[in-house]
Amino acid sequence: MSITDRLVSAGVLVFLSLFCLADGGKLLVVPMDGSHWLSMRSVLVALSQKEHKIVVVTPEVNLNVKASGYYTLKTYPVPLTRKELGASMRSFANDLLERRPFLQRITALYEKVQVITGTYVSSCTSLLHDQDLMQYLEGSKFDAVLTDPIVPCGQILALHLSIPSVFFLRGLPCSFDLQATQCPDPPSYIPRTFSGNSDHMTFIQRVENVFLKSSEFFLCNFAYLPFELLASDVLRRPVTMKELLSHGSIWLKRMDFVFEYPMPVMPNIVFIGGINCGKKKPLSQVSDLLETLLVKVCDGTVSPPDKVFLDSKPEVQYLSYKQLP
Repeated sequence: MSITDRLVSAGVLVFLSLFCLADGGKLLVVPMDGSHWLSMRSVLVALSQKEHKIVVVTPEVNLNVKASGYYTLKTYPVPLTRKELGASMRSFANDLLERRPFLQRITALYEKVQVITGTYVSSCTSLLHDQDLMQYLEGSKFDAVLTDPIVPCGQILALHLSIPSVFFLRGLPCSFDLQATQCPDPPSYIPRTFSGNSDHMTFIQRVENVFLKSSEFFLCNFAYLPFELLASDVLRRPVTMKELLSHGSIWLKRMDFVFEYPMPVMPNIVFIGGINCGKKKPLSQVSDLLETLLVKVCDGTVSPPDKVFLDSKPEVQYLSYKQLP
């Protein structure tokens, strides 16, 4: 390449660098309330800072989703009070955490799932039949939908709008995430949700795991059938939960194999477990003192114990030594 060609190429690069060649996208967000939203919100903040336009759709009655300068908030009315919603969520969470015999746990789960499913189906129906809001969403020409598929309302909306969906989740009941992505799910190796087992199971635990997986078929059909009927009505064709979720383009899973047992997954499943980790805090005064002392010792400026360190308060000495590896 001649000198002239190189100068021309350099000039073109400088010219192009003066213009913004990338444009932010338009993202529709249908979040899950509670702690699910708290994890998702940090993602929306980062996307907003990169000039993406974000619209969050949520019921008027919710626990955590509030207006923010990082996104546009669109709400719709639901036949539920905040007090009723809070009581329903607390009751469901308490039942999940309570230790009970196997059959009692399944029976209680059936009862609570019926209540919580009715709440979310009612909310989703209100959204999909809100003509003004749906007209706004259809005319906004979004590029994608970000949603938590544990409540498949966002995915129903994505298929209705004919746009790709990105799932943001920790996991799904009855291993729907593994079924929809066609990941291996043998009950002899992978413990079922709420079983309390690890991937190193005894023979009795494996037998219990098989029975629990069998019960999931009835539980999940019972829990998600109203969503399947709603999706079939909106999309005007028969739809199953597995088919509904199989259209997810990317699965962002808030987990990591450092804490979970490893398993084979599909390429469109991305693990983002670190998103829930706390940010590093600045070093405390105790850490600063310890670091200064170690630097002096390494440089040969002082030999331990240092007089300054000995003159410090006993609790400071204790905390400093405590941080030594």
